[in-house]
Amino acid sequence: MEAPMGLRERKKQRTRKTISDTAIALFLEHGFDQVSVVDIAAMAEVSKPTLFTYFPAKEDLVVHRFADHQTAGSTVVEQRPPGVSALDALHQHFLDGLAARDPITGLNDDSDVLAFHSLVYSTPSLVARVGEYLSQAEQTLARTLADTLGTEYREVTAPLLAGQVVAAQRLLASVNWQRIVGGRTADDVFPEATADADHAFALLRRGLLGAH
Repeated sequence: MEAPMGLRERKKQRTRKTISDTAIALFLEHGFDQVSVVDIAAMAEVSKPTLFTYFPAKEDLVVHRFADHQTAGSTVVEQRPPGVSALDALHQHFLDGLAARDPITGLNDDSDVLAFHSLVYSTPSLVARVGEYLSQAEQTLARTLADTLGTEYREVTAPLLAGQVVAAQRLLASVNWQRIVGGRTADDVFPEATADADHAFALLRRGLLGAH
């Protein structure tokens, strides 16, 4: 069991959430480029230095939500049950995300989630920052896979597999989001999203590991 969170840490988390929620609300109302960090700090009732303590860059006020998933793939691989391959564990994790309507899978039709995604993917600097987070997630997964695959695989196999997994998940999420933006519901898209995920991971199994 995890130790109870102390009062100091709870206060820090509340402050962080308040700053981020305030920023996103302002960005959605006025546009990312039209809102300054000073505006956000004033509205959140914190100083500018305090804001930057929690969020080093303006873009992080929005895309820090992606940072929460940076180590998810690595954790899935590390904590997979005995006898389950890394790729099978990652596949099942993505399917579980679809079933839970996790926004990271793109399969979520909540209006606030759609507005958030629209903000991110219509703002070039946010798209670039998301790319940086994905790159870090890829590197973290590659290191874990390297430990998992062992020396019998080529040194380049783990980075290749990590890159393909992260790219596949990103593309699957993008397709799901585009379908929902087109007017369909998450429940309606779910069967296709599941089939697409199965297809993507089947390709990964045959393409990258099948040659060994």
